[in-house]
Amino acid sequence: MPVRPTFPGVYIEEVPSGVRTIVGVATSVGAFIDYFARGPMDHALQIFSFADFEREFGGLDALSEGSYAIQQFFLNGGSEAWVIRVGQTPVGGPPSFAAARIDLLDGIGGAGCLRVSPGRLVRGVSVLDPGAWGNFIRLDVDYDISPPNLFNNDNDPTHLFNLTVSEVAPGGTQPVLRTETFRNLSLVGGFVNSAVDVVNESSRIVQVAPLPAPPPVVPPNTNRPAQTGTVGNAMVLATVQATLAPFQFQAQITGEPAAHTITLTRQPTSLQDARTLVENALHTAVPNDPRYTNATVQLLGGRLRVLTGRAGDPAVPGSAFNPESTITFTEAAGATAADLGLFGAGVAINVQQYSVGLGLAAAQANRVPGVNGNLPLATDLVGARLPKTGMFALEDVSLFNILCIPRAADLVPAELFTVYSNAEAYCLERRAFLIVDIPEAIDAVQEMKDFLDTNATLRSRNAAVYFPRLRIADPLNNFRLRDFGPSGTLAGIYARTDNDRGVWKAPAGIDATLRNVNELSDVLTDPENGALNPLGINCLRNFPIYGNVAWGARTLDGADVQASEWKYLPVRRFALFLEESLYRGTKWVVFEPNDEPLWAQIRLNVGAFMQSLFRQGAFQGQTPREAYFVKCDKETTTQDDINQGIVNILVGFAPLKPAEFVIIKISQIAGQIQV
Repeated sequence: MPVRPTFPGVYIEEVPSGVRTIVGVATSVGAFIDYFARGPMDHALQIFSFADFEREFGGLDALSEGSYAIQQFFLNGGSEAWVIRVGQTPVGGPPSFAAARIDLLDGIGGAGCLRVSPGRLVRGVSVLDPGAWGNFIRLDVDYDISPPNLFNNDNDPTHLFNLTVSEVAPGGTQPVLRTETFRNLSLVGGFVNSAVDVVNESSRIVQVAPLPAPPPVVPPNTNRPAQTGTVGNAMVLATVQATLAPFQFQAQITGEPAAHTITLTRQPTSLQDARTLVENALHTAVPNDPRYTNATVQLLGGRLRVLTGRAGDPAVPGSAFNPESTITFTEAAGATAADLGLFGAGVAINVQQYSVGLGLAAAQANRVPGVNGNLPLATDLVGARLPKTGMFALEDVSLFNILCIPRAADLVPAELFTVYSNAEAYCLERRAFLIVDIPEAIDAVQEMKDFLDTNATLRSRNAAVYFPRLRIADPLNNFRLRDFGPSGTLAGIYARTDNDRGVWKAPAGIDATLRNVNELSDVLTDPENGALNPLGINCLRNFPIYGNVAWGARTLDGADVQASEWKYLPVRRFALFLEESLYRGTKWVVFEPNDEPLWAQIRLNVGAFMQSLFRQGAFQGQTPREAYFVKCDKETTTQDDINQGIVNILVGFAPLKPAEFVIIKISQIAGQIQV
């Protein structure tokens, strides 16, 4: 509001300039829908490199052509993509995939209190991450809290616990790939450091859910909220029996047929001394067994906690997660082996480590192994709009430009047609572009022509198809060549060309090299290229020196007989870029007074945006007048439009079209040349 002068002096007013800068949107954000080894189902996750894809979706998978397409996308110049994992769900039946799970126990041999499954938080929603990868998640529980009396005053540290979540590599020695530690957790929902809240909010490996709890344990301090139990210490323990000899006892790992004699070198004088003596005795008990030689002993709350070394045979479920005992000692002078409490009520037997999905049946509750599931079909790829499944998971994505569905090429013809028909309609709705992959069986020019004739209704101004398919070295099969669809590779070339030259430049020519492509499934000649190009089929060619390159830039609406204004791929993609940029950049107009001052502001801001593109060489013409125009006045917006709350903006541009045919005329000069 204008400042009202009330006293003699100087007043400052800030006057709006009316400039609202329109920023061009990104033009090469990829979107990939396929089967992957891991990742949340039917949720779009954003990645910026293939390393992100390996971390979130497990990397290359021999069953997933989409995983190779994403690798090719980033190798060929892509920098941002959204990835959606789908799996087969039979109509009317349960999904073929399953998430691993295990229940943490509320005490030694107690009831389940927390259900743990692979998963993560996606846009504020806790989602599961099904697949066999979840069988390699390990959970450790301990009570080494810090400080010991945190949140309570009864000196009972078992009311709080620590949880360590680890993912190990399959096979071999199972090295830890990544780990997360959550300290001082509570089982009380809504309490400080509630396990459900802390883990679900912070973990990128697992999600937890509370289970019906046993009767609450009321601590001596009645001022503190009642606990609902304590998570059982997850360490597989040896059964311990006293022998007649002084300072000797026997330890037997769960599942072993025989016990081993553990001999203390002398009588312990304190709990700390006992910890050292017991650990040293375990190290020498069985010299060739790492489970004993690597054992450790901790002193926690007046009890000794024995952790055996982890060195079992990973091929046998549970054998790599070895026993542990919790032993109670007393500091009485002159105590014997029996007096030290090495057996009887002082021994607590429990699992050493929870193995999610797999484990020892005797010690772990409600195990469900993770299952990868079957490859998705058309209904899974397309999904449904209301629950946002399949391609409609992109409803949660603000912007994507290039859609690739490599799995569709492996479907039967009717399902392939269904997937790509729905994908084209969705791309028209979202101002995106679809790259169609052809089936592997199509490896000849006539077969390609027949394929497009059969699927003639797939012709769309927002789609393109390429022939032939690619042959790429497969690192999962000793680098033998494998046949792949070109969609991921071409999406990367689109991104590279947009970054280097602009979206108005055709992603084709000698600069559009196909990186990491060993050979093409069919080597085309010029006449064969000439038979496909007029049909709107973009060819991939191999030339000496230049190698494998993209040699076509037409949309599926670009057959000569159609005479479409969207014949060329760069023209269509540039128009989509303008539409999306102006759509987002003019939202400030809504609810503004619909009169000449507004129209002038619109002309100013849209004109400035178009002028910046003209200076980058995005249009034909030597002057702005020849290149573009912006019209918004009483001619475009009549009084009737104003009465209806409508403002009309007319933007025209002269697009650059690729020099698809270069004709050089040469004539022989007869006679003397006059200088």
